[in-house]
Amino acid sequence: MPAQLLKRGLVVATLLTITVVPAAAAAGGDPGSSGYNSDPASPGYTPGKASIPPPPAPRADGGLPIGDADLTETRTDSALAPGVTLTRIVRGTVPADPDEIGTTTRGPWVVNVVTIDPALAQGRVQTSYGPDLARTEKTSALVKAAGAVVGTNASFFTFTANPTYPGEPVGLALSDGQLISEPTTSISEMSLLMDARSNQMSVQKVRWTGQIKNRDTAATLPLEFVNHPAVVPAACADLVDQTTCTAAGDVVLFTPHFAAKTPSGHGVEIVFDRLGCVVRTSATRGSTITVSQFALQATGKDTNALLALTAAGGCVDRSHVLTNDQGAPITLHRGLYGVVGRYRLTQGGAIVVPPGSGSFFARNPRTIAGTTADGKLMLATIDGRQTTSVGTTMAETGAVADALGLTESVNLDGGGSTTMARTDGTLINHPSGTNGAERYVGDAIVYYPTRP
Repeated sequence: MPAQLLKRGLVVATLLTITVVPAAAAAGGDPGSSGYNSDPASPGYTPGKASIPPPPAPRADGGLPIGDADLTETRTDSALAPGVTLTRIVRGTVPADPDEIGTTTRGPWVVNVVTIDPALAQGRVQTSYGPDLARTEKTSALVKAAGAVVGTNASFFTFTANPTYPGEPVGLALSDGQLISEPTTSISEMSLLMDARSNQMSVQKVRWTGQIKNRDTAATLPLEFVNHPAVVPAACADLVDQTTCTAAGDVVLFTPHFAAKTPSGHGVEIVFDRLGCVVRTSATRGSTITVSQFALQATGKDTNALLALTAAGGCVDRSHVLTNDQGAPITLHRGLYGVVGRYRLTQGGAIVVPPGSGSFFARNPRTIAGTTADGKLMLATIDGRQTTSVGTTMAETGAVADALGLTESVNLDGGGSTTMARTDGTLINHPSGTNGAERYVGDAIVYYPTRP
């Protein structure tokens, strides 16, 4: 989709306060990445080399509830824009032994937190996908190109699983009230919804059904995916004419957000204008669509159902039904954005991270988003897999979110994707790639300096 370019404005951070949390008297008690199949470890770190540390206990001194109680913790605040504050938290002062990154109780940990107060903020929070949904860009490039004040990486995306379309979200994506990727049925998927008009966030388990309906005949056809490459049934892989296939295939809606051209291959494609009326029908998939068009593709025997839908002429309507955890409808409207996370961290003011094992639950860099009880929004990154910041387990991540005051929060894409950047593209955190190299990601959550 077109890049979201707004008026650029560089805000110089102003140093506000430094707070040192003293040592307590008593002793204290992906891998997180896109794809979400694999995430190469940073140099010197081997995931799963040792057991996952136990969940941390809350701290009474206001410090982060991770590591030993006698660790020194410093907090530095700076203003990024009216109502927008960046807090850098460093807990622990001694670099970790590379062999103990996954288990050490001495840290260190480096956490960067952006807090947005809707009562004072003059801008808005939303997403940026760059030129289109299918490609990947660096978080810093997305922030800079958008003219945003600050931003972090966001959704889980196909990454190396689909080298042709690596930026495709693995789950829900909403852009300015339009569904551009459907949620999956994974129990771990949790979506972060953002209303740019009111600067409100919520964490939801989103469910979706979609269909195409012919306005004249009232015939309907269920949608299976949105902006997701269709799969040709294995039994019909060599059939150029997919209408002779007897195996079920896919029915997919493609919007201009996806890419300049729709995926190519065997099957049927019908392109529609902005009113939903047929522009052309093709006996193969793959074509260029304009910003005012959309396309439907089908494979397998579903090609016959798609062709039948428009055989009698007429125009079609697209419909999406989204519901939340309680089954209540989610209304799509201008200014509504959404990204996909994996697992709630806090809900109703309580930590709700499920128990788990394996590399995803072990220590990794993390990206967090959520809201406080008084309506403030937070975006946070935790550096990891480094001797200078070891990262957090899922349990530790939930404890950090709770300590930051997030009553509702979600774990976004982490690992090598975890990045926070300023308006000029400079990095705030230190990504876990070699020499701090950024990963190319699917999308970012950004704070724009103005309201819609």
